[in-house]
Amino acid sequence: CHTEYSLLDGAIRIEEMCAKAKDFGMPAVAITDHGNMYGALKFYLEAKKFGLKPIIGCEVYVCHDHTDRTSEQSRRRYHLVLLAQNAVGYHNLVKLVSHGALHGFYTRPRVDKALLRQYSEGIIALSACIAGEVPRLFAQQGMEAAVACAEEYAEIFPGRFYLEVQSNGLKEQDVANEGLIRIAERLHLPLVATNDCHYLNAEDADAHDVLLCIQTQAKVTDEKRLRFGTRELYYKSPAEMEKDFSH
Repeated sequence: CHTEYSLLDGAIRIEEMCAKAKDFGMPAVAITDHGNMYGALKFYLEAKKFGLKPIIGCEVYVCHDHTDRTSEQSRRRYHLVLLAQNAVGYHNLVKLVSHGALHGFYTRPRVDKALLRQYSEGIIALSACIAGEVPRLFAQQGMEAAVACAEEYAEIFPGRFYLEVQSNGLKEQDVANEGLIRIAERLHLPLVATNDCHYLNAEDADAHDVLLCIQTQAKVTDEKRLRFGTRELYYKSPAEMEKDFSH
């Protein structure tokens, strides 16, 4: 879930998200804003107010070396979803996000695998959307590269690394899901089904598209501009998720 604290990227207001989770009968709710934890305190208090278990997380940007700002690789980064499992994990997440902003910032706040190893205790990791390293490597370099990457993350987060499948109407996601399921079987890693939420309701897709235009300084009518290519990045109900992942 990307809240309004994922600036010009997420359009979910925390109070409305908690109300929706409560309406759906969910026991817990989580936020994973991009590269920051600005909403953590407000989110924690709101979730408690609604009688929900707050799960504090962050979708971080992982690069090969967070101090590199000059090489060709410096702009290459992958998404990784991190969730605080306990108080130790929360403090480690704060350290990772702070370090990424203070010392790893290059177009985005970045961390690397050395930092993840240093602060991995108490953190649950998910392989993220198709911008994650495992699905990206599967699409670009094939199964063996993706397997090696998944093994590395499983070693960094022992017993706490999940391969993340999504159902969002994107063809690239369907290809990624096939690979992720095969990798899970091969490495005996657990799968988790998620939806990448950037807005709360299905009808908010057009408003969110305008938000993307503001972020990229483009017009809605521009043909060559950033688009998400799907209208399914909303907070889906348990029934919708069960239908999407009936297999």
